[in-house]
Amino acid sequence: MKTFSPLFRLLAELQALASSTQKSVAFPLDPNLAEELLGKILDQYPDIKTLKKVHSKIFDYFLRSNPSLGIKLMRAYAACGEPGLTRKVFDEIPKKNVVFFNVMIRSYVNNHLYNDALFIFKRMVSGGFIPDNYTYPCVLKASSCSANLRFGLQLHGAILKVQHDSNLFVGNGLIAMYGKCGCLSEARQVLDEMPCRDVISWNSMVAGYAQNARFDDALEVCREMEALKQKPDAGTMASLLPAVNNTSSDNVSYINEMFMILDKKSLVSWNVMIAVYVKNSLPSKAVDLYLQMEQFGIEPDAITLASVLPACGDLSALLIGRRIHEYVERRKLCPNLLLENALIEMYARCGCLEDARKVFDRVKFRDVVSWTSLISAYGMTGQGGTAVALFSKMQDSGLNPDSIAFVAILSACSHSGLLDEGKYYFKQMTNDYKIKPRIEHFACMVDLLGRAGQVDEAYNFIKKMPMEPNERVWGALLSACRIYSNMVIGLLAADNLFQLVPEQSGYYVLLSNIYAKAGKWQEVTAVRSLMKRRKIRKMPGISNVELNNQVHTFLAGDRFHPQSKEIYEELDVLVGKMKELGYVPETDSALHDVEEEDKECHLAVHSEKLAIVFAILNTQPGTPIRITKNLRVCGDCHIAAKLISKIVQREIVVRDTNRFHHFKDGICSCGDYW
Repeated sequence: MKTFSPLFRLLAELQALASSTQKSVAFPLDPNLAEELLGKILDQYPDIKTLKKVHSKIFDYFLRSNPSLGIKLMRAYAACGEPGLTRKVFDEIPKKNVVFFNVMIRSYVNNHLYNDALFIFKRMVSGGFIPDNYTYPCVLKASSCSANLRFGLQLHGAILKVQHDSNLFVGNGLIAMYGKCGCLSEARQVLDEMPCRDVISWNSMVAGYAQNARFDDALEVCREMEALKQKPDAGTMASLLPAVNNTSSDNVSYINEMFMILDKKSLVSWNVMIAVYVKNSLPSKAVDLYLQMEQFGIEPDAITLASVLPACGDLSALLIGRRIHEYVERRKLCPNLLLENALIEMYARCGCLEDARKVFDRVKFRDVVSWTSLISAYGMTGQGGTAVALFSKMQDSGLNPDSIAFVAILSACSHSGLLDEGKYYFKQMTNDYKIKPRIEHFACMVDLLGRAGQVDEAYNFIKKMPMEPNERVWGALLSACRIYSNMVIGLLAADNLFQLVPEQSGYYVLLSNIYAKAGKWQEVTAVRSLMKRRKIRKMPGISNVELNNQVHTFLAGDRFHPQSKEIYEELDVLVGKMKELGYVPETDSALHDVEEEDKECHLAVHSEKLAIVFAILNTQPGTPIRITKNLRVCGDCHIAAKLISKIVQREIVVRDTNRFHHFKDGICSCGDYW
């Protein structure tokens, strides 16, 4: 209050004068001095409480004599996010000029009230006021953000009439407007005809292409910028973000090169680069980049953390995830639903259900994403009953599940063998919530039926689908055929998969597995020959384990790790102890028509076994071990992990492509149903 004490002295004097007489009076303070003082106070953008006092107690005295104070008060209200109060001042001004209209329009645009902004513009023009170079960019933004192409076209015509199209800011506004409305050729024409362009001009064009999923064109504009000696900035990278999902490795490399050559790497550019890595399934690079940020002393914000947490989850990098959570608590960044949901997801992906639940329970205003993350987590750990109870609780809270929530609950039912419940929820989704099933829902139902042993019904379900089944649907059916050794339907599923995704090695392996379990080695050889002819290589098994904030990666048969000698020696010891407990290698998992001894050697060096032994050697006794694997856990490794958990008295958490396996005291949470 000390800053504004002159204001309150003036306020008291004016109030006393106003209450003592109705006649005009002479101010004890010079009016010009009072106006100057008020202007300085408003220039500081004070809090809303002070603004209201200025407005209600003082401003009327100077309203007519000094309109500039009205403009300053409007701007101050707008800066406080109060477009309604800005409008109140605007309406009180007896004699308006174009500046008042510009401030009012900008206030509405900055507060996302685009239709209100367009209304004020129409009122401005109908009142005989001539828009200027400050008016048009704001109104163009209102047109683009409200997707009002018709108004934007009319506006462009008006701009051409008054020859304002050569103005840099107006040109940038036109590019953005056409880009957001999907008129990319018109946006490009505006860019090409601009006499002067800046980095925002180019970024607007990049954003237009990216927002319309034309990523290659967006990158081509970036290259054109560089050729014309216009350096990209953080805004260029941010403009690319809407279209970076699952792009090529070359495109990711190009964006990384752009990031590296930035004159000044702002927090925005770091955030974008992390998001690019996460959205393109490069979690290790995302986490490494975040650690570089820490080394450079760059303070992350909520967006940074919400971006990198999914990468921590993908890698099961729990230690880094916990450190981020501690930072969030220390900096009091919550409540922040985006960040809280990311924390729930991270803990869930790391198999830490208790921690995920703790974060969830502390969230004040949960959305469907919050509930879905936890439901999915319980489903992936085989706790289908808990997932079902949580889904019902979400419905009781008044939230309507969306299509993604139904994918989560159907998947949870599938992983736990809850056939009746899964059928019920599929029917509820279509009948009660009128949600049209997507391909993901059909895939879940095929998986649910197939896992429950109803392979024929699953196949009939596919034949009745209203859309063409994709690889996920046929893949779920083929997996069920492997479990239940259904060769007839398995061949049908495999045939469809080989047509849809002829380069996907996993389905050849599944078919080979079906033949191998039936002892049909000639057919196994035929599948291998087909893979060789098509030059298809089996995807190598990869397992990740975190140690001291670093993620260690192991491949099957890996001997490149510095501790390989110790790992293999310890593995031999463990295998010996496992055999004492009755372990017999499940040689069907090897899928090779070779001698049993060779099969055992192959199984012994699977990547998850190596990762588990590495963790045993490098962590304290009793410390839980967390492994992330890129393929489904094979039957032999599943048996081995159960026995190792008993021998070393450790909890071992393995996340494969399908689910979590919590091994403890020789038992797995999945109940051997996976």
